[in-house]
Amino acid sequence: MRTAPTILHLDMDAFFASAEQAAKPSLRGKAVIVGGLGPRGVVATCSYEARVFGVHSAMPMAQARRLAPNAAYLVPRFGLYREISEQVMRLLRELSPLVEPLSLDEAFVDLEAGQRAWDERSALLAGQQLRADIRAVTGLTGSVGLAASKMLAKIASEQAKPDGLVVIEPGTERALLAPMSVRILPGVGPATGDHLRRGGISTVGEIAEAGEDELVRLLGKAHGVALYAMALARDERPVVAERDTKSVSVEDTYDVDIHDRVRVRGEVQRLADRCVQRLRAAHLSGRTIVLKVRRYDFSTLTRSETLRGPTDDPAVVREAAARLLEAVDTTGGVRLLGVGVSGLADYTQEDLFAQARAAAEEGAGELAGGEESEEVAEAVEEPEAVVERQWRAGHDVRHAEFGHGWVQGSGLGRVTVRFETPFSGPGRVKTFRVDDPALEVAEPLPLVERGAPPGAGEVGSAGRGGEG
Repeated sequence: MRTAPTILHLDMDAFFASAEQAAKPSLRGKAVIVGGLGPRGVVATCSYEARVFGVHSAMPMAQARRLAPNAAYLVPRFGLYREISEQVMRLLRELSPLVEPLSLDEAFVDLEAGQRAWDERSALLAGQQLRADIRAVTGLTGSVGLAASKMLAKIASEQAKPDGLVVIEPGTERALLAPMSVRILPGVGPATGDHLRRGGISTVGEIAEAGEDELVRLLGKAHGVALYAMALARDERPVVAERDTKSVSVEDTYDVDIHDRVRVRGEVQRLADRCVQRLRAAHLSGRTIVLKVRRYDFSTLTRSETLRGPTDDPAVVREAAARLLEAVDTTGGVRLLGVGVSGLADYTQEDLFAQARAAAEEGAGELAGGEESEEVAEAVEEPEAVVERQWRAGHDVRHAEFGHGWVQGSGLGRVTVRFETPFSGPGRVKTFRVDDPALEVAEPLPLVERGAPPGAGEVGSAGRGGEG
């Protein structure tokens, strides 16, 4: 293992909720919960103000509403979050060529590979500068952990939250880990944690005391050996740059089970189009089309079809997804649908398009990929697109007279909008008819004013164990 804390772990603070608070002045300092707002929705992220009430990610939204009835509940704006994530990842790549993203808001960085750090002092300076740069570029805060291994760097960033920086000095790792719960170690989830607890082991120190043979007896050779090494602070996993994307997919969970077969077909067509949009945005194409269907009884079916070559043509993906749907029994209702593309490549095979269409016309003329079913899908989707999907809580709108704002809520033919921007201060609230011609969907505004000098915005001090 390294002798200097040159592996950095960055974790943005309450990322989705913080982005929403930065964009909406009226929500700053208040409980904000982002996630699916339907009966089956779950919390994606919540602000620190909401966590005081016991709300946490992956909690059913209905439970969150009981705990924090006065919080602001918003639908995610993934386009905005991805844009911010790309800005952050660019900053990380300026530090090192070895950046391992784990999600939109989390990544490992090997500072040694970028020759930005070789000892504790240089690593600390790099971490402090990164936090300042993130604040200047995005207006948001991130917590940084520095250590000699990935496991310890992640533990350090968790200790640094929110908006802090923690360095774990080499040589102090085992003393630090000993009193911690076994759940802090990678690979120890609820089931493994309960199994260890029944064996009389609840802390990392107790794992080390039990010995490797006892861990192997309890968990099996591979898991036992790996876990024992982690308990001794041995983690040789390298930072792996840019994991290859293996698939691109989209899926929707429905508040009420869909029983109408025509609507199911229309939803699959819509998901196929969204999937292709993501595929093209990533400059990729793929050979295998995948359909996922979760039925009313929670049984999940997956069907796939491999084409003769890679494609990013929406018609081809729609037709393949429609053929796959014909082989799935949706009697009883559908609660989730998904369309994905795998077998990815960075090119397309042009003559595949005509081949796929010909095959569809010959063997599946009555399937949902045809013109008739597309017209039906449009008819089914149009009312929902105007009333529900367009006016989603938290999403951006613009009014011809009042300017930029965001949706506070909608229903009964009305939509309530708060008019404010990231730089305006809390704004006023007005209600309109959902079909008001002066109101339209808008793109999110940047969270930091363009042209602001580098380092703009107050940045807290950071140090070993500090909270910035």
